[in-house]
Amino acid sequence: MHLWDKFRLRLRRQRLRARAIRKGRALEPVVMRAEGRDAARVLLASTVRNERLRLPYFLSYYRKMGIGHFLFIDNGSDDGTGDYLAAQPDVSLWRARGSYAASRFGMDWINAILSRHCHDRWVLTVDADEFLVYPFCDSRPIDALTDWLDAGGARSFPAMLLDMYPKGPVGGQTYHEGQNPFEIASHFDSGNYVLSRNPLYGNLWIQGGPRARVFFPDRPQQAPSLNKIPLVKWLRRGVYVHSTHMALPRKLNLTYDTTGGERIAGCLLHAKFLSIFPEKVAEELTRAEHFADSQEYRAYAEAHPERTDLWCRWSESYLNWRQLEILGLMSSGSWA
Repeated sequence: MHLWDKFRLRLRRQRLRARAIRKGRALEPVVMRAEGRDAARVLLASTVRNERLRLPYFLSYYRKMGIGHFLFIDNGSDDGTGDYLAAQPDVSLWRARGSYAASRFGMDWINAILSRHCHDRWVLTVDADEFLVYPFCDSRPIDALTDWLDAGGARSFPAMLLDMYPKGPVGGQTYHEGQNPFEIASHFDSGNYVLSRNPLYGNLWIQGGPRARVFFPDRPQQAPSLNKIPLVKWLRRGVYVHSTHMALPRKLNLTYDTTGGERIAGCLLHAKFLSIFPEKVAEELTRAEHFADSQEYRAYAEAHPERTDLWCRWSESYLNWRQLEILGLMSSGSWA
């Protein structure tokens, strides 16, 4: 990498850190459970808005995985999300009353919390509809994964966002509180993915799947990106740049082998396409707080989300992580 590029990235990181410090001052502590946070081996951070229906299963899923403490930022929920989270014994909660878009879609808030509370700690940063699957997750807790990454000197773990969807219209089966969303959204695309490499940041860029196939068929280059670096041993000087798609320092993005081998990688099962999806689309179009003037949500609305059927004859029914590894969507690398 040229010295000029290194300088650009260092300056970018410093500016984003300064933004996070400034925007972080607007975060209002609601419930701080420092003892539980300090004792946890792996933390989880998330920004949420009106996710009360999803949270019981979300918390249960990650508690079983071994997450020791949750760091939530509630951005103006009015459905009981804040009260529900405040009552959970393993949650620390902040309230963010400002604009989601003006905080770089929540990333300034996340960077502030990670910098303050997660230095030199493993932390998983996900949305309320993202469920991490990693090699041997059916038999090994997440701290077994982070111990193995520590032993190898790795500070980050990548995961491809895998859009899950039902067979039939998205609004055809009602999702209930506490339900496993993948009882309904049980299918995924096993192919139809395009991969490239960002020459400056070094991260892989993945697009495709059902959202490119159905919502962006004539402009796949504008389809949502599916590459994520959700699990990081955080550094106080670190920042997420664009959602969790890329981070700085740059070495956090270098999660792949350039010599023909394989490194360990996971998937984030994305439970976006449930019966609550049409309501969410309508809300986000009204708020207009998402990336690129809510281009993605406009595409959803134009396709009549309650009637959208993402299933096709090439759809795969989800079984387990081993199936995803066989299909080449994740890898156990040298972890046995």
